[in-house]
Amino acid sequence: MRVAIDARELCGRPTGVGRYLAGLLDAWSKTDAVRRHQWTLIAHSEIPNAARWKTTVKVVPGSGGTSWEQFSLPRAIRAERSDVFFAPGYTAPLTVAAPLVLTIHDVSFFAHPEWFSFREGTRRRLLTAWSARRARAVVTDTKFSKSEIATHLGVPNARITVISLGLTTTHHQSAVMVRREPMVLFVGSIFERRRVDRLIAAFDAVVAQSPEATLEIVGENRTRQPRLDLDALRRRTSHPDRIRLHSYVDDATLANLYRRASVFAFLSEYEGFGFTPLEALRAGVPPVLLDTAVARETCGPAAHYVSADAGDDVIAGTIAELLTNADSRTALLRNAEAVLSRYDWNRAATETLTVLEEAAVGR
Repeated sequence: MRVAIDARELCGRPTGVGRYLAGLLDAWSKTDAVRRHQWTLIAHSEIPNAARWKTTVKVVPGSGGTSWEQFSLPRAIRAERSDVFFAPGYTAPLTVAAPLVLTIHDVSFFAHPEWFSFREGTRRRLLTAWSARRARAVVTDTKFSKSEIATHLGVPNARITVISLGLTTTHHQSAVMVRREPMVLFVGSIFERRRVDRLIAAFDAVVAQSPEATLEIVGENRTRQPRLDLDALRRRTSHPDRIRLHSYVDDATLANLYRRASVFAFLSEYEGFGFTPLEALRAGVPPVLLDTAVARETCGPAAHYVSADAGDDVIAGTIAELLTNADSRTALLRNAEAVLSRYDWNRAATETLTVLEEAAVGR
């Protein structure tokens, strides 16, 4: 079977979709799947460290944007005579001849169009809907997202497969015994829906209950309507020197932050999955999450939840409770092993390969 993959999200600094695809490729490269099939990664520029996946990399120069996807990418797929095409990030070329397997991680642009500019929201909705309708199979990360895809895109349930994502296998329990700092940590791209402004606003009340508390925020600011000036919000607090903003940190620095943190705060209103709260759990850091269906599905009893209409005092009180009460942190972390056992890249890769093979039948 000849598998072509849209690999543009592996270029540069991979975030959500890029990390998802890298997790699958890491797992496939360690099995006989890499020998049984021919794999071609198609991207608009060089992919760092791609040799470790034992695949062919085809660079089709361009911007990697919509025009590249719709015009340059399908020509490359045809040239490869692919039996199946895997699009891991919401959209795909509308004219590609190979059977399409499409991953849709969430449909926030349908469920909450107010979070997107008119142009960007329209582009995402049209391309995702068209791609989903012509896909032989749609893959998503959670039962919540499957329901959302069926509701907003009209894709039949029979064509949607839920495959949980994976996490790098480590023994997180060793991290529980590390001496922690009274640090609150947020990690993730910053969108309006993730309420980082509310987290900053609540921080003074956190310090009132935990005087040594600090707040570390890691993520690129992608807010738009209007763009949040996070540094201005930081300066308006009573403790601006306790809040640090990082648009990006390397893996070693991020691992160090996870080792030092006592609480992970992620107050997102809408996610398809949510990598970073689970990464925090794996590192022994209990999360405080907004009480949503997908947060309950992914983290279950291993997190504290605050309601969507909670005030800053409630948010601060929940965070401060975990900062100051080791027993509360330990109680949550007792549930972490059972939760984390559900997320395995080897299992995700095996299940995704099955979907690809079934889609390619008859080619």
